[in-house]
Amino acid sequence: MRLLRSTDLALRVLMRLAVAEDAATPTTRDVAAAMEVPYTHAAKVVAELQHLGLLSARRGRGGGLALTEEGRGASVGAVVRVFEGEGDVVDCEGASPCPLHTGCRLRVALRRAQEAFYASLDPLTIRDMVAAPTGPLLLDITMR
Repeated sequence: MRLLRSTDLALRVLMRLAVAEDAATPTTRDVAAAMEVPYTHAAKVVAELQHLGLLSARRGRGGGLALTEEGRGASVGAVVRVFEGEGDVVDCEGASPCPLHTGCRLRVALRRAQEAFYASLDPLTIRDMVAAPTGPLLLDITMR
């Protein structure tokens, strides 16, 4: 299983903001530049994180992004689920449905594996993910 770019970026943004000093409020442009992603991609991810209540964004002079307390305690599994969506690992009923889709054991096995993946991430929080040694390493990454 491979995470979508938006999922990866969402987790990295949350982790970086979790270790940001109080005075450091990077903008979406700063995040895009530091993560080397297009601004439009970063803006969509930031908007979704804001919609979820995991970060706050202030516009204008002195504005920027900040992690909310809910964001610090957010389950990594829950964040991944939101960004990855509820779909199956494989699309058995898509434009050209698999002829085995009504009785295939593989689909069930893949669904169980996907749920086990999410379940392993559920107890981890953003706060957990930035505990040492990760947090100090993240502080070394400068936002431009």
